Amino acid sequence: MNYLIDKRIVMTLDAGGTNFVFSALQSGEEIISPIKLPANSSDLDLSLKTIISGFNLVKQLLPVKPVAISFAFPGPADYQNGIIGDLPNFSSFRGGVALGPMLENIFEIPTFINNDGDLFTYGEAVAGILPEINNALKKKGVEKEYKNLFGITLGTGFGGGMVANRNIFNGDNSAGGEIWLMRNFSTPNLIAEEGVSIRAIQRVYSKVAKVKILHTPKDIHKIALGKKPGNKEAAISAFEEMAVVIGESLANAITLFDGPVVIGGGISGASDFILPKIVHHLNGSIENQKGEKMSRLVSKAYNLEDPVSYESFINWESKKIIIPFCDKEINYNSEKRIPIGISRLGTSEAICFGAYVFALNSLN
Repeated sequence: MNYLIDKRIVMTLDAGGTNFVFSALQSGEEIISPIKLPANSSDLDLSLKTIISGFNLVKQLLPVKPVAISFAFPGPADYQNGIIGDLPNFSSFRGGVALGPMLENIFEIPTFINNDGDLFTYGEAVAGILPEINNALKKKGVEKEYKNLFGITLGTGFGGGMVANRNIFNGDNSAGGEIWLMRNFSTPNLIAEEGVSIRAIQRVYSKVAKVKILHTPKDIHKIALGKKPGNKEAAISAFEEMAVVIGESLANAITLFDGPVVIGGGISGASDFILPKIVHHLNGSIENQKGEKMSRLVSKAYNLEDPVSYESFINWESKKIIIPFCDKEINYNSEKRIPIGISRLGTSEAICFGAYVFALNSLN
């Protein structure tokens, strides 16, 4: 499909614990100004009525009837059946709420709900970093095409999502990509999210700098760059310590998943300190019982935000090998490679676009 010329309209929602932001897409573009309404997450009846009201307001602004509703909603959830479970930020939703079926009954159009991490990754797989990687390799004449993508988001929490063979991979229990529950490499009794979040950046900076002021990650990034007064060494340490936790979590994920990685979320703005450390960790070593060192990953990781690493990645030299018992040759790329880069679409934009394309694909 060419989504950029598809005239069907899909209504979308960015559901947060504080606000609901409603919109609509056609031909891959937003066609109305987003509508923001309070989430009322502690009052189930009011929250559901707000969702209904928001989609009604969007529908009134559209030139033709939408073909579907598609949006991200926090988990845990049974996404396939549109049922929202016991959400930490939506206390009133506990016990299970059939949100998808409710909207289908009211608006009489198909409704699709997914995890935000999955939709972020899907958007990048369809129109972001994955096609960029494949196009760059194609221009270089490299006979290699990536079809999978692992996405992580760095912000209030540590989110994840997977696209396998260009399709969202939810798992059998709608629980695929829950990277936040990985074991924390720095503090093994804790979950990874305690080392990969806004609070983690603030905690490490305050501890190393010996201050009680909780700077925002954006301010700590400026301190690390020397653009704002503060403890530069502590700021760099905060991002690098987080990067090690991310790196080990990704090492475990890549070992099983084997695909490129895209990073989004607000903290990804500090990728200049985070990404090199992640790649360094992934390209490090691990040992067996005999003390023999081996590469942490089967594949070599490449930093797509580093021009030298990027060029090295796309200049993928293959060699000709002879097919046994005949005179024909075949190309052989002996090195396995995992490219890692920052979101090309922007996190919110990727989620919105992913929801839009998911709906059209599902309808087809």
